[in-house]
Amino acid sequence: MASLIPGFKYDIFISYRQKDNKQDSWVTEFVKQLEGELGSAFKEDISVYFDSDPQDGLKETHDVSASLSDKLNCLIFIPVISRTYCDPKSFAWQFELIAFIEQASKDQFGLKVKLPGGNVANRVLPVQIYDLDANDKKLVEDQLGGYLRGIEFIYKSTGVNRPLLSREDNPQDNLNHTNYRDQINKVANAIKEIFDGLGNPDMDGAVISKKVYEKNPSSQRNIKTRFITGTVILLVLILAGYFIITNVLTPSKEKEKSIAVLPFRNYSEETGQEYMSDGLTDEIINHLYKIKSFNKVVPLTSVMTYKGSNKKIPLIANELKVNYILDGTYKKIGDKVRINAQLVDPKKERYIWQHEYDQPYSEISTIQADIALQIADQVKAFITGSEMKNLQKTTTVDPEAYNLYQQGRYFWNKRTKEGLLKSIDFYEKSIAKDPGYALAYAGLADTYNILVFWDWWPTGDGFAKAKEYASKAIKIDPDLAEAHAILGNILIWSDWKWDEAGRELKLAVELNSNCGIAHQYYSEFLDIMRKNKEAREQIDMALQLDPVSPVFYTTSALYYCNEGKFEESLDASLKTLEINPDFGKIYPLSIYSYIKLGEEKKAFQILKQSFLRDTLTAKYAGSLDEIYGKAGMKGIFSWLIEVEQMKPNPSLISIAWIYAAIGNKDRTLDWLEKALTARSSDLPRINNYIIFNDLHSEPRFDAILDKMGLSDYAKKE
Repeated sequence: MASLIPGFKYDIFISYRQKDNKQDSWVTEFVKQLEGELGSAFKEDISVYFDSDPQDGLKETHDVSASLSDKLNCLIFIPVISRTYCDPKSFAWQFELIAFIEQASKDQFGLKVKLPGGNVANRVLPVQIYDLDANDKKLVEDQLGGYLRGIEFIYKSTGVNRPLLSREDNPQDNLNHTNYRDQINKVANAIKEIFDGLGNPDMDGAVISKKVYEKNPSSQRNIKTRFITGTVILLVLILAGYFIITNVLTPSKEKEKSIAVLPFRNYSEETGQEYMSDGLTDEIINHLYKIKSFNKVVPLTSVMTYKGSNKKIPLIANELKVNYILDGTYKKIGDKVRINAQLVDPKKERYIWQHEYDQPYSEISTIQADIALQIADQVKAFITGSEMKNLQKTTTVDPEAYNLYQQGRYFWNKRTKEGLLKSIDFYEKSIAKDPGYALAYAGLADTYNILVFWDWWPTGDGFAKAKEYASKAIKIDPDLAEAHAILGNILIWSDWKWDEAGRELKLAVELNSNCGIAHQYYSEFLDIMRKNKEAREQIDMALQLDPVSPVFYTTSALYYCNEGKFEESLDASLKTLEINPDFGKIYPLSIYSYIKLGEEKKAFQILKQSFLRDTLTAKYAGSLDEIYGKAGMKGIFSWLIEVEQMKPNPSLISIAWIYAAIGNKDRTLDWLEKALTARSSDLPRINNYIIFNDLHSEPRFDAILDKMGLSDYAKKE
């Protein structure tokens, strides 16, 4: 019997090892059941090649390749994947699996097929009858060019790992709760879906409701008609002239590959699963970060602002400036998870791809990577060999360690002092369970780094801990961009090791061009080096990736200020306040910009607003109007120096900044020297901070730069 599609010998080729059919004729039974199921799925008979008597197969004297090439000329190849099948020296592996992959890759359809719903399927459809060892699984995946997504016929219970039988004695003991009849139906449906894709290669999201393969007696007449019609059209195009043809043939502009992954909605009945749904979102984003052909992947901190939001997807996409949105749900059911994911084109308001994963909880990391790969495939993102290897790299992590890490991330994402301190506890417990877990070390490093940034942890101890944990993370996973970024950041603000910092931060952005934090940290290094143009490029990249980050806008405002672009600096400052009115670090820049623009009253109003929003300074707000009325902003600044010195941990740089604002060079230098002795974390900024520009001719200022190792970087390029 020939294939339903002319030119092919068979529709399906079933490949197996003899050992897997000897004991209970498992493969023979499978083929019998499948043929019956296919009879219900297709109106026409499907041809299946199955070597039912392999003892009469090929001999050593036969030409194996020539003998099999005709039989392998099929549409779908089904390997029965067992532990014995995963053997590169075996007949089935060499002359069936590898031979089919090579043959199918060159035929009219290719190895991968676009399905009617927009998904992509491999014409190799694995049927898996054992859980494989990691090495065997990798062996199969290397040949398939992606994750092993076979339809499982596996019976598992304590100490048991064997093929699922059509009639089980104790089906209730199967931990997977898979049903043989259902799995056979899944295979038949998967075959039908691939056939639909083969018969309709150009369809885009249409639903097939009619029989796909129908012999057409008038096909020759249709070919002749199409030929004549095509010839006429071609002549018309030629006569229409060169410019029209040029317009017709010019390819449309490629759509930018920019995406936001919205927080997965948690529908678990179990309590305490919110951290896992957030973790799922975070991990998918991290996987997408690894694919450099994505122009933009919005970071978790930005998408979390939409958690629980009723905003429509097109509006969110517009706010985040992305062309694609991934939306989904998460539900834990016992020891399984059910994850629904939908890739949306927000402009057309339609699903590009959607899939439901119903798998063991222990396989959640493979689901995250698979979703990222499916997204890349749908938006035609090019993946390099090293990126694919990185995406497929699945480090074995203790399940409890993974849970603890996700809980740490959940509290870390709150970005409150209490949340960060809680995250430390969970990260440390995660490491105790799995000392080789790189992400947990990176999480600790990031936590201490942020605690120091917000003055919530002693600078010296916090930076020392952050450096220790970042170094450990890099030792375990040298390609972890975030860990390199944190290490580079510490080398700037704590160690003042400029060449090392530059190397680490440059490496971080090269490893992950979609990591906004890496671009921000690198931009700060370049700013200190007085490389304003390069610093601007890096912070703009960070803002492209995360257009709602108050930290990135504040950094951008600072760079505009350093360039003397006070209107642009003020715009960025006001954008920060629009996103987060409590972001205290932006207020001094806003005040300075208003003063430089000659709008002292507005500078005073911003100052007053900052006092009222800070519980530590709100009690002083009543004195502001009186002081301003008597002495203006100069009087306010003098009073601010007194207020700052009354704080438990006064900012030495802030006091120096205020003295510089009122033009007192000697007192500015006094406080900068105190900051040098204390190794204040913000001190390196003075090399390019506009308010200290007049000090570059002062010997005392040069001495400060020299002790920080910045003398060679004191001139603008």
